[in-house]
Amino acid sequence: MLKINIRPVMKLRGIEKPFTYLVRSGFNNHTAHNLLNSKTRSLRLDHIEILCLLLKCTPNDLLGWKPGKNIVSTDKLPLSKLQVIESKTFDIKTTLMDLTLDELKSLTDKINKDYNENNTEPIV
Repeated sequence: MLKINIRPVMKLRGIEKPFTYLVRSGFNNHTAHNLLNSKTRSLRLDHIEILCLLLKCTPNDLLGWKPGKNIVSTDKLPLSKLQVIESKTFDIKTTLMDLTLDELKSLTDKINKDYNENNTEPIV
């Protein structure tokens, strides 16, 4: 079953109040609730575009797929790339808080170096 899978993306982006974030971004309360709770049975293309622009992601990042009981092998199915992995979502804030100051400086330097190779201005 294909589902909207927005919460993990928002968590990775450090959005602590996803509902408030969506409403402030122009989604109505009903739509925001349905998106966050995977209750949406259809999704407007303009909503997908808005979400991708807000979250700096692709439509594939917003979708998750869990194979039905009648699907035996998913190895060769293109949908398997969207397969939802049942595990803890990566939490960047916790990870950063656990780094030492030297590790944070090293990480910042690496991010700036990688960013500078593809852009003209450092981000940090």
